[in-house]
Amino acid sequence: MNRRDLLTLLGIGACSFAGVVLPPAAPGRAAGPKAGAAPTPASPFPTVPTPLPVPSDGLDAAEQRRRYARIEVEDRLVLPDGFRADLLAVWGDPLADGRFGYNNDHLSFLSLAPDRALLTVNFEYISARAWRQGYAEAVGGEVPFDAVIEALAPRGGRVDAASLAADDPLLATIRQLAEAAMADLGVGVIELERQPDGPWRRRPGRFDRRITGLSGWRDPARRLRSSGPAAAVFRRRQRLGYDDGLGDAIIGSFANCAGGETPWGTVLSAEENMQSQVPEAVHADGSSVSPAARPFAYDGQRLDGLGNPFGLAGNKYGWMVELDPRLPERPAVKHSWLGRFRHEAVAVKALAGQPLIVYSGCDRHGGHLYRFVSDALIRDPANPANSELFSAGRLEVARFDPPSAKGGGGRGRWLPLEPSTPVAPLGPGHFARFRVEQAVLLPHSDRRRPGAEAFASDAAVAAYRRRFATLADLYPGEGEERMGAILIDAHLAACAIGATPAARPEDTVIDPLSGDLLIAFTAGGGSDDGRADPAIFHGPKGQATWPYGWIMGLADDGAARGGSFRWRMVSTGGAPWQGGMGFANPDNLAIDRQGTIWMVTDRSTRSADLDLFGNNSCWVLPSRGPHAGEAFCFATGPMECELTGPCFDDGESTLFLAVQHPGEDNGTRPSPEAREAQAHRLVDRSGRPFEQLRWVPLGSNWPSGVPGRAPRPGVVAIRRLAGGPLLADQAVPASRERSI
Repeated sequence: MNRRDLLTLLGIGACSFAGVVLPPAAPGRAAGPKAGAAPTPASPFPTVPTPLPVPSDGLDAAEQRRRYARIEVEDRLVLPDGFRADLLAVWGDPLADGRFGYNNDHLSFLSLAPDRALLTVNFEYISARAWRQGYAEAVGGEVPFDAVIEALAPRGGRVDAASLAADDPLLATIRQLAEAAMADLGVGVIELERQPDGPWRRRPGRFDRRITGLSGWRDPARRLRSSGPAAAVFRRRQRLGYDDGLGDAIIGSFANCAGGETPWGTVLSAEENMQSQVPEAVHADGSSVSPAARPFAYDGQRLDGLGNPFGLAGNKYGWMVELDPRLPERPAVKHSWLGRFRHEAVAVKALAGQPLIVYSGCDRHGGHLYRFVSDALIRDPANPANSELFSAGRLEVARFDPPSAKGGGGRGRWLPLEPSTPVAPLGPGHFARFRVEQAVLLPHSDRRRPGAEAFASDAAVAAYRRRFATLADLYPGEGEERMGAILIDAHLAACAIGATPAARPEDTVIDPLSGDLLIAFTAGGGSDDGRADPAIFHGPKGQATWPYGWIMGLADDGAARGGSFRWRMVSTGGAPWQGGMGFANPDNLAIDRQGTIWMVTDRSTRSADLDLFGNNSCWVLPSRGPHAGEAFCFATGPMECELTGPCFDDGESTLFLAVQHPGEDNGTRPSPEAREAQAHRLVDRSGRPFEQLRWVPLGSNWPSGVPGRAPRPGVVAIRRLAGGPLLADQAVPASRERSI
């Protein structure tokens, strides 16, 4: 008998329960349940059932206990009645001279004509187990999975392939596997055509394009370019670290997570977790450490160090990549003024007569929020020449001030990442005030050594500050070479000047009505990488760790150097009885023309603590009108997946979503009997706890739905069967066609 099923039979919930003493209301209307609380009237937005009681479910307390006492989770994309999802592309489909890649993430829609468009798609990383299980069907051909596992087993599952002799047969075997994986990463562009009856379909055409993790490795003409000061570091002949021999040219792009668009029609693709494939640490001059620092590793469960067999330099990854989907022959460019860090996403503000402003977050515990401001001003936001504005400007990083004792929002200011900026890091004592032990990571004090050094006391940090007064003392050189080194090491440089360590900043989008920035902070807590500042990022009761996330609104006070801003939390993740709105771990955001926020979640499916929230999902959060501050669940994803990349067509009659890593934990679901029972203790809207038995499939067969068939990531287009805008106020016909 499953452990969780046994716990249910014994009347003991598998998930923790904070008690019936409820916290104060979180931002928005999703306060914890109150005794005798009335149910919300019938939802004004199309919704699907959630696995836990939420304020927007329209049920009274007794109905919630009946509805949620026993549920079965489904391995499919579940949509409201009257909607359907059409599969546009799936891993392995032919695309240009390659294939549609694995773990599709960010989506960018660009209209060419009323019924023709381009969709740019990121391919982020490899889920090793599901990728291997589906490779033969999706791609075909022979890949030496078992041979590599057997060869590496005596070496602990890893090897510095870059140090192997050119004629070593192991190098050829590893490269065969690594090339197959790199071919599934990067960026793709597909052409779409609208059918007479309304749906979008893929139509292969001349704009189809693939940039892979190894573009330019065999054919130098396909290498990517670099702009800004880091290019001077790449060209430098005398250096402390590794030289790939390519100058300022770059092989490929990978770890492409979210992204954004410019008003002149280009797409920005964010390279995030590059540290899994190449070394992240750099020397004081910005040069990379040896590829040996991130050896190739494959044991059947993880596939890391893909850059190692090809000698890729780590300092050339972790950038924002710009490409024009209308010009497949034009090389993509990595813009170094936007900084090198674990870019999750990007938001672009381009107004005539003002500098170009670009926001981006570093998705790690203790990562930062950044702002780029161009030197030159924009004349016409639609002019393609605006791409040149990325070549000169300044990069700044946010320092948040805590809110006042009365609560609400707070203020903050932008710190320039430049040589003259004083070194003024937070010390461990700051975290100790919140009863949290956290060492502070700073650029290594021995500037002959690359990477970070951990400081565990305020005294040690004070001594560091006496030795290094400004960033110029940490990063040697002059002019562009020094500035390039700072931009390459942006995360540690930001730590050194006292930027606020944030709660995994993921997506950044501009509200089209107010012009304000919205930021998804996925989770507050810490790791060896760092910790979110609990003075800013804390739970409804002041908890220093809040693993459920927030959405923040930020209003800039202008583009001046070192300018200020105002911020406030507009929604809080977590269960309603904990003070949250019913979702966990907000990730990608999209905002429609009415200012409604569309948000998808990214909760870890490996976390028992987060099992309460069920499969990852898509939510609608009105920001204006009578339902502002509420949250409505629009869709839930297949098993062990993440829904990513929400974007709309021009008429907002279609929502494009990527279904990423279905079956990531358990791989292929062999049969309908492959499931587990979970027990959860829930709380109804009156504050009364009750038990839930939940049956959860293990593994996935999405999108085929055929037991034993491997899951495959793919992209869907969601629309109303009756046509019209997604949130149109119209009769909704019932239909079983709504899901795949």
